[in-house]
Amino acid sequence: MKRASTLRVLSDLSDFSNASGLRQVLAEEPLARVRTSPDGRHLLLLRPPGSPAPLLLASRKGAGLGPEPSWPAGQGPVLDAFFLQCPGWAGGPRPVLALVWAGGRAEVWGTGVHPGWQLLQQAELCVSSKAKVVAAAALGNRLVWCEERPASTEAAEGSVPAAFSHCVCTRALEPHGETSVILGAPKTLLHHCPRFQLLASRSDFFMVPTATTWRGVAHILLIWYPGKGRVTVAVPAHNLTYSKNLSPKGRDSWDFRSLLQRVPGLLSGGEPLDIHTCATAQGSLLLLSSKGAVSLIRRDGGARAVGILGYGLLSQGVPVSLGVFNDTLACVLSSGLELLDMGSGRLLERKVLSTDRVHLLELSAPGIDEEEESKGGLRLLSAGGLFCMTWEVGREVEWLSSEDLVFEEACGYYQRRSLLGARLTTDELRKGSTFRAPLALAAVLRGHQPPTKLLTDLQAELRDYHGLERLKTRLVTGNGQEEGWTELAEREVERLLRSDLTGDKLSQLNAVFAVFPAAAWCSTRRALQLQLNEAGQLKSQAPPDLWKKVLADTEADGALPPFELLCQCLCRLEPCWLPPFVELAQQQGGPGWGLGAGGPGPPLYRRALAVLGDWAGARAGALELELLLGSGRPKAVLQAIGQLVQAGQWERVLDAGLALSPSSPLLQMEIFTVLLAEFARHRQLDAHLTRLRHLCPPDLSPTDLLLLLKRHLPDEEGPPTPFPKVGADPPLTVGLLRDLLEQAKSKAQTPSPYEDILWDSGASPPYPKSRHYPSQYQSSQSKEPGARNSMELTQTETWGQRI
Repeated sequence: MKRASTLRVLSDLSDFSNASGLRQVLAEEPLARVRTSPDGRHLLLLRPPGSPAPLLLASRKGAGLGPEPSWPAGQGPVLDAFFLQCPGWAGGPRPVLALVWAGGRAEVWGTGVHPGWQLLQQAELCVSSKAKVVAAAALGNRLVWCEERPASTEAAEGSVPAAFSHCVCTRALEPHGETSVILGAPKTLLHHCPRFQLLASRSDFFMVPTATTWRGVAHILLIWYPGKGRVTVAVPAHNLTYSKNLSPKGRDSWDFRSLLQRVPGLLSGGEPLDIHTCATAQGSLLLLSSKGAVSLIRRDGGARAVGILGYGLLSQGVPVSLGVFNDTLACVLSSGLELLDMGSGRLLERKVLSTDRVHLLELSAPGIDEEEESKGGLRLLSAGGLFCMTWEVGREVEWLSSEDLVFEEACGYYQRRSLLGARLTTDELRKGSTFRAPLALAAVLRGHQPPTKLLTDLQAELRDYHGLERLKTRLVTGNGQEEGWTELAEREVERLLRSDLTGDKLSQLNAVFAVFPAAAWCSTRRALQLQLNEAGQLKSQAPPDLWKKVLADTEADGALPPFELLCQCLCRLEPCWLPPFVELAQQQGGPGWGLGAGGPGPPLYRRALAVLGDWAGARAGALELELLLGSGRPKAVLQAIGQLVQAGQWERVLDAGLALSPSSPLLQMEIFTVLLAEFARHRQLDAHLTRLRHLCPPDLSPTDLLLLLKRHLPDEEGPPTPFPKVGADPPLTVGLLRDLLEQAKSKAQTPSPYEDILWDSGASPPYPKSRHYPSQYQSSQSKEPGARNSMELTQTETWGQRI
């Protein structure tokens, strides 16, 4: 059902004393402030400074207090006035009025034996004659004020010592005899604090920063609980709170700077609070920003958003009143009244009043209205009278369902992000299925999902949130900061990896890696489920969606993409992990996953090489070779093979060639050709001839092998000689080629023209029978086979050197 408001007249002000003066002030002074007594029978109006009569007191007829008292003249402008209570008064509860001047003077007025108002006490609130009161508030029998004390002569205006030259003090109202009361001894609550605006709620005091508060602490507000002797420091922007007893070891005051030094995490709060208007309501504090956003600060320091007022309603110099009744926020801006639901922030009703200035009063008191139906309603005071606003339930109009509320919120969100000029409606969201999240959320709100099942589904998230809040509290209090910051960084990385890493979130991930690289890498390793197997290779069981986020070439202003960020972190912490991590990323990513905003991006090994030079130091060359060899790209592998060949690291060249041979025959042929060229030029590969033989491609024939060799043989500088020169490498011989030629022959399918020359039967042909020769010839004949063999070997070596 839809709620409808009804405005009823409680009084036309004719039953108040000095009714004509009361109407005149309410009509002519839009900036006048209104104070009501606790019993609701008295109204006090404070005119702006400079008025001929700054105070106007009006009482309900029948209160028996007589006419308005004669206020003293020449005291300067009254800073504020409050109605106090004295619980121990023997004569029963009677109204007590306290007036506070900016110069530090205070007066207590009340009623005694004689009728009418009487001055009960005059007191100086400030100890120094140069001090002045800048803010005051009252609650029950307690008066609290913020006092600006003179700074030292050396402190310049606007400096830190001058900014913390204030203190917060308090005095309690005490019975004095049977018919009088006085203010007790003053007590200092806070020393060396900035300027605060004081507001009293039902049982607590809120200390709110002002426009002149030092910027470094203008994001902090304090809440003092007089009954508990405790103060809470709150940062609404980050929802951080810290509580501390104000009476350690019998002390009744605290130094503001020492209080903040114990909670260093609260000092990094950011921008000052944007406060246009603030007011207390039902034990909480309402803050209205200059942009129209209304937030609620609970008495425990917790903050939440309430809603946003209509755009353009706020302007400079226009007074704004805030109040809460029946879970409804009431906001009076000039002659307009807006009512918002405190739970959803939805605008319930907007009214245009017949007067330019309306004051919101406190909730019902026994003396203002005796009708039961008016209790709990909103009180409005204007020159036309005293009014009460209550709710009525209209049966003819149905109240919007929870699903409609969710769809309207989503519609407004998409409208702000849309580039189209057309107005987006909730019907379009429903029909086009543009946004499916409201359906699931509305189902939960309608009760389709039992609360127990919902709590079961959210148990892990709630546990993480609760643990995070406890961690924040531990950091703020300064206990275990090193371990706490590490844990906080790990949780932040886990949260960011679960979200879309774009824009501000990517910049935040870069910031965490820059400050806490070890914690960020540990968190990422857990998220990706990285493990080393027995062969020293990395394995991952993370879902493909997570790898897709990590490998995406996301562009941001000055922020590295996630993959480059991880490579940079590994270069700093674990350089030996970088090559296997890049190889694993290539396996997980596959083709087409290194995509940027403008299309296909560079391969992963190139992205890793781009961040290698700045962080790897002396190991840059070794890591570059590992990345090139593990890239799987032919050009990159051949580049690495060329570097290894120049360095003479034949073992690594052969290891890489044998490892890549099964996957790429073309790459095997290229590596074998490079090594065969080196084998033809020098003898450094002779010791590795067996492994070089295994690298020989299967489709390479002996003819092709010899042609490749001929292409890379060094040129002859002179006639062939049977022995090499001193200091030079021996020439290539057929004996060295035998293993390679046999390997090529065993794999070749066509016979080679050199087969009858290079491969003999293994036995020499028999000697022919001949006649006997002389003994001299026989002796020479006995040496003939050896000489013949030596000649054949020399001829073979010479031929082999020429080929």
